[in-house]
Amino acid sequence: MTAWNDLYPFIRGGDAARTAWLVAGLGPADRKAVAAEATEHVRKAVRGGQPGWAGEFRHHIRPLMMVGAGCLGGSAAVAAWLFRREFRWRRQDPNDVARILELVRDRPEPWRADLARRVAARVRLPELDHWELAAALVRETGAEPPDNPAFMAGWLNELRAESAAADPLLPVLGPRIFESDALREGFSVAEAMVLDELVRAGLLDRRAVLDGVVGRLLRDGQNGLPVLANLHDWLAPDLDETASRAKDYVRLLPPAPVPVAESAVARLRALDEAGRLEEELFAEAVEALTFRPEPRLLRAVLSWLGATAGPRAAGRADVALRALAEIIGHEALVLQERAVRLAVPLAPVAGEEGRAAIREAAATLPSELRERIAAAYGELPEEDEPAAPSLVAAPAPSLPPPVASPDELARELAGFRGQHDDASAFERLLAGLAEWSHRAPDVLREALRPWWEHPRHSYGQNLDDEAEHLLNRAFLAFAAPEQSRGITSANWPNGSSPHCGPIDRLYRARAFELVAVFERGAGHPVLLATPTTGTGHVDPEVLLDRLALLEASGAEALPADLAQALLRLPRDVDAATAARARTFTSDAGRACAAWMSGDRLPDPEVSCEPYSTSDYWSTKKSVRVTLTLPAVEGLDTVWSHDYPELPNWWALALPSHRELAAAHLLPHLAHAAEAKSGVAAVLGDLAHCAGPAGTATAYALAYGMGHADSASRSSTADALLTLAARGETPVEALGAALTELITDGYLKLNRVSATLDEAARAGGHDVVWAVAARLLAALLPVDGDRPRTGLADLMAAAATAARPAKAQADLPALAAMAGRKGSSRVAQEARRLHRLVALGESVTGG
Repeated sequence: MTAWNDLYPFIRGGDAARTAWLVAGLGPADRKAVAAEATEHVRKAVRGGQPGWAGEFRHHIRPLMMVGAGCLGGSAAVAAWLFRREFRWRRQDPNDVARILELVRDRPEPWRADLARRVAARVRLPELDHWELAAALVRETGAEPPDNPAFMAGWLNELRAESAAADPLLPVLGPRIFESDALREGFSVAEAMVLDELVRAGLLDRRAVLDGVVGRLLRDGQNGLPVLANLHDWLAPDLDETASRAKDYVRLLPPAPVPVAESAVARLRALDEAGRLEEELFAEAVEALTFRPEPRLLRAVLSWLGATAGPRAAGRADVALRALAEIIGHEALVLQERAVRLAVPLAPVAGEEGRAAIREAAATLPSELRERIAAAYGELPEEDEPAAPSLVAAPAPSLPPPVASPDELARELAGFRGQHDDASAFERLLAGLAEWSHRAPDVLREALRPWWEHPRHSYGQNLDDEAEHLLNRAFLAFAAPEQSRGITSANWPNGSSPHCGPIDRLYRARAFELVAVFERGAGHPVLLATPTTGTGHVDPEVLLDRLALLEASGAEALPADLAQALLRLPRDVDAATAARARTFTSDAGRACAAWMSGDRLPDPEVSCEPYSTSDYWSTKKSVRVTLTLPAVEGLDTVWSHDYPELPNWWALALPSHRELAAAHLLPHLAHAAEAKSGVAAVLGDLAHCAGPAGTATAYALAYGMGHADSASRSSTADALLTLAARGETPVEALGAALTELITDGYLKLNRVSATLDEAARAGGHDVVWAVAARLLAALLPVDGDRPRTGLADLMAAAATAARPAKAQADLPALAAMAGRKGSSRVAQEARRLHRLVALGESVTGG
């Protein structure tokens, strides 16, 4: 019996404790032999297609870590072993750290210190794998902690006020906290509270922390962390501390996030109220704030300016009026009104510069506010009619060029990350594999050798697996078919899966088709479905050329590849191309001919039923989508799993079937409406699709317009502009969908209004007004009902669109609201909108 044979039962059984105990008793020769056996054991498992999370191998990982720590000779080898990619999927056990420390404790001190540095340097965000071991080694050996953001993040995460005094890392890492990139990856409120406690306990220098916080906020600018502003406020700088940093607070105002800027304003106002803020800094601060677009900051500066009225008003009049002039130019009526209210009493002490700024800015105000300014500052210039912005559609996606060489193909494959890359990258790699495996198989196999001989990836086993893994498997089947066949024979059968939606399955099946071709020693010269445009379409003539190449080579079309190619054909094919298709004799040729001659997938009839379900933890919002469509690759069934892998690829799979793509996307857009999932970005691709835009497209746009994430709403605004430029916006259906979703509480009106406002300002005013008018007719209160939350935002967006659209409308409910007295924002916006669109009526009230 060998030492490895003695150890293996415990490795196989997942017994890390027994394995560590046996390894500790081995002599030098046995340790060397066991290290070699363990290395070969892992190599065979990886070559056999067993990723770290699958099968029996997962139970071996923790014992194997003990073997490597105790038996490998060099510190570099031990560190590399512990961080093997295959080991990431182990079950976590806090006792493993103590076992590894014990196994290396008999090594020389320099060896252990070197191991500490190497392990600490390899810790990575966000996983922080082996951080506890790295910290224990650094503390035991006294090694210098690395300048590694991940090591700092791990230390901050475990830092506690009650134990910090005894931590040897505190004197070393404490001064580095605010210089570390660890803060970029997440600095929590809990961690900030601990630092506050450490300052109060005298374990961290107060002045250094204040300087560090402010310096870091200046360094990060618009990416500054609001939690650092919280820490700053908890430390409550006194007037002397504030005065010494006043210039820094002013420098924060232009770029900082709103919570950070608000913290800086509070400090400057406190200094100003104590009479210790220099007038130059006051002027600079006010100017910086008035150029910010956020209403919260504009309200803050209005409050500050209002508080400075009195003895100092005359000396600050022109500074205040320049700022108020900027705010008067803001679209928010409530801000305009407050700015006018502050500007009027300053007229007697205003200089010529301030008076000119106010009179110029007031030219675009509503009439009653213009009259108040004119009474104080004299007659105003005539208002110029602003030019309507031009409607410009977002450009269609571009298509990357084909892969130019086997070496380029190998490099691109190594960098591919599945759903994190776009569909075009997947298509490019798949097409390159087919082409170069046919044109230069030996050259491609040699180019791929480093990739498959030193695997750092996982191979797909069936259609459940991620696109990245299935693509890896297709390349492996070409480069090393014997190894691929071993994976096939050792794992469950290929095929469809209830855990994989129909469009995802179409992409994955195309990769798996090539696996079968290469495993049987054949080749496939060209794929039919590779897009010829960035929208996903395949040119009909190019498809027939590819089909001719297949027939000439004696290869048959692959089923999923053919199905995808047909779905990517344009809706209209000219007669000559259709006639050419009828000359092909293969089954694939006949299918192409039939499709091009009109026997293609019809447009679906779609119905949508929003719903919500609640449990103890949360409320889930989604939508039931029903399709009336003949079954084609399962596309007649909408797959409503919460987390599909490839939704951003779906429009490119169905570029001539917009309604069908939208129907499949709907449940995921609805489910993600409160999350920063990024799925709404697909609406831009949906807008570039062909085919009718009906109920499904309308609901998809509606969920994008009401998304919690502003970036997703901007993506939706771009999609609206594209549809408007193409004359394809489903105005009636969109108005109906928005009305239903807002009325029933599935979407928030203020978010929808923000999207409409953005689209109107970018040139989509005609379409925006058409949609907004339908919403107003449904959502304006009647018979004295309380106005809906967000209604003022809708009326403001409608006003933005109505002026350049030269809109007129008969909206009795709007006329009734405009005629009521009151100074609320809702009343003000109602009067402004009514003045813009009313059919010759007058408005009273105010």
